[in-house]
Amino acid sequence: QVQLVESGGGLVQAGDSLSLSCAFSGRPFVTAAMGWFRQAPGKEREFIAVINWSGSSTRYADSVKGRFTISRDNTKNTAYLQMNSLKPEDTAVYYCAADFRTIGLSTSITSYDYWGQGTQVTVSS
Repeated sequence: QVQLVESGGGLVQAGDSLSLSCAFSGRPFVTAAMGWFRQAPGKEREFIAVINWSGSSTRYADSVKGRFTISRDNTKNTAYLQMNSLKPEDTAVYYCAADFRTIGLSTSITSYDYWGQGTQVTVSS
């Protein structure tokens, strides 16, 4: 059974940093691209970042480029999202997801096979 468990969310002030983790189990982690998405109240879920199986290639949404960094540790079956210079508009539930099918880096929700339960990030002004 595949499981993704996010952790690290919380309440921070604008300008602060936060690091999210996504622990993966149930299939060979090294064969999946890992993505992060977020969903704010009343909005659709949106792509944030994705990293390929080896960690050698990444892609970011324009809204977070230069502030967020995605990484992974295949020895720990864990993906990470380092978030710096947080803004109130970053407030959302953050989800990690695993893509076992796409060749390349997908920003599409429909490409991802498995999802975590989400972790809340709230940025106060």
